[in-house]
Amino acid sequence: MKRIILMALFVTFSISNVTSQIHNPVKWTFGAKRLSATEAIIFVKANIIDNWYIYGLNVPNGGPASTSIIFKSDKDYTLNGKLLEPKPKSKYEKVFKLNIPYHTSEVVFQQKIKIKTKNPIKVSGDISFMTCNHESCLPEDTKEFVIRINKI
Repeated sequence: MKRIILMALFVTFSISNVTSQIHNPVKWTFGAKRLSATEAIIFVKANIIDNWYIYGLNVPNGGPASTSIIFKSDKDYTLNGKLLEPKPKSKYEKVFKLNIPYHTSEVVFQQKIKIKTKNPIKVSGDISFMTCNHESCLPEDTKEFVIRINKI
């Protein structure tokens, strides 16, 4: 009887582990590099499991949801320039009748900021993204983030 219960528990945990991986194919990490007393670069990194992808920042109108990174306004910093992304791959999607930019495996987005204080700061925001594979897409998801930058 113990073996049957243990086997049932093993199967249940195995299935739940596989399900959680399928429904979370992107892991986000965040960092910053202080360049000077008044400037830093924010790094937003997506690690994407095999056979999945996220869309680029500039999907044409009429296409799926672009990846979007919105930084919350703060008195301690301002954005300096636009959000940068590595050159995405592109493929024609019949459903949208458009070439759609996307990223696989790993992508790092970068945003320069001007710092207005000598104290440590917190940069916060939201990432909205859609994750797909060759068979289906998951609903658009949003993740909040906070990045701490120490004084120089």
